[in-house]
Amino acid sequence: MPKVFIKTYGCQMNERDSEQVAQMLIRRGYSMTADENEADVVLLNTCSVRDMAEQKAIGKMGNLIHRKRGQKAVLGFLGCMAQSRGPELAKMMNVDLVVGTQKFHKVADYVDDLLARKRAEAEAEEALFMDDVRFSIVDIEEEAGSQETIRDHTLKPGQKTAFVSIMQGCNMHCTFCIVPYTRGPERSRSIPEIVREVEELVARGVKEVTLLGQIVNLYGRHEFPKVDGKGPFVQLLEAVHAVEGLERLRFTSPHPIGYKSDLIEAFRYLPKLVEHVHLPLQSGSDRILKRMHRTYSSRKYLELVERIRAVRPEMAITTDIIVGFPGETEEDFQATCGLVREVGFDNAFIFKYSQRKDTPAAAMDGQVPEEEKERRHQELLALVNEIAREKMEALVGSHVEILCEGPSKTNPERLTGRTRGNKIVIFEGSDRHVGQVFDVKVTRSSGFSMYGDPAILDA
Repeated sequence: MPKVFIKTYGCQMNERDSEQVAQMLIRRGYSMTADENEADVVLLNTCSVRDMAEQKAIGKMGNLIHRKRGQKAVLGFLGCMAQSRGPELAKMMNVDLVVGTQKFHKVADYVDDLLARKRAEAEAEEALFMDDVRFSIVDIEEEAGSQETIRDHTLKPGQKTAFVSIMQGCNMHCTFCIVPYTRGPERSRSIPEIVREVEELVARGVKEVTLLGQIVNLYGRHEFPKVDGKGPFVQLLEAVHAVEGLERLRFTSPHPIGYKSDLIEAFRYLPKLVEHVHLPLQSGSDRILKRMHRTYSSRKYLELVERIRAVRPEMAITTDIIVGFPGETEEDFQATCGLVREVGFDNAFIFKYSQRKDTPAAAMDGQVPEEEKERRHQELLALVNEIAREKMEALVGSHVEILCEGPSKTNPERLTGRTRGNKIVIFEGSDRHVGQVFDVKVTRSSGFSMYGDPAILDA
């Protein structure tokens, strides 16, 4: 039975794509391994959002090629970097397989073919004298209907949360982003197909699903009509919310322009829809937002935050921010810091701007020096952590609902769960807590995690 090692770089959508590939290979009789050294097949699912992610994947593959030389293992790149660099990547790295973002469903076929070829080579007498020169399969062509191919799940024992891909691609063309070029245009799955997938997950014990899309709250806007004044995404939320046995519903990653009135109102009447929205900001400077092609102003962003909090005052709001975008001055950066203070984000993912080939921002004037990007990154990170710490401290002494996900990654002797607002709570418990939704009393906060006690409530 051939063994497969898959390493994933980047976002939750990449994680979901890797899970689909793993499930297809398992159905063919392959087994998954966490040890790359014993693997017959090694696949790196790549990210192109930042240069660092690409360099990590290339460095990893270079090391694998050196260590597995002569083993006749199948080595391949999948995903966004594979899509953007295709034949160049195959030639540069001398790998067997390069598969783009719309062809994950073909990976199992290609792996079968490559392993069969390698077995034939190994059995041939002349193979004893052959160099390790690889025959490469490269498939980065677009394919209609590819959004419907990411639908199978490999659940771990006791797993109670799952990601569900509802669409592929992006039409926004922010000037810093390579995603429209690696994922293609927006393409959405049908509501019945998505609901069927969620029903199957719930039947297998899942209690919380997160709907995934490149800009998830623009789901279906080109394919499906409004019904009773509700857009396709809200129709989908209502349909998934109605699945019996599902207890929590999340979605990521959205765009501020997708938070229409019908979506904001849905938080009022859909109790399974948790009190957490991800609201990418990118910059607090109107000048930089315009250069980014973000289609909203800082004032409009703040008005949106106010509208969301008017529906659910306890709403946790997280965001994405880029520092060091071309042309960003100190004044622009301080505008971002000021808006971060005004909103009071529960958390933020802060990125240093990374030039991406063929994106408009890569050719813009005013590229910010790396050391200045790092200074701004550290300053903003400290501010975000300070606000997050204050928000967690404010919850000490209160009762919060969590879904227990299992042992803590930092301390297996304790359990961990997430609040509806997506904050981590660590506590001492037993096997009976795993997979359950229940309240805990928050006893203290470390600034990054909270600590709770379910025993008080049990008593």
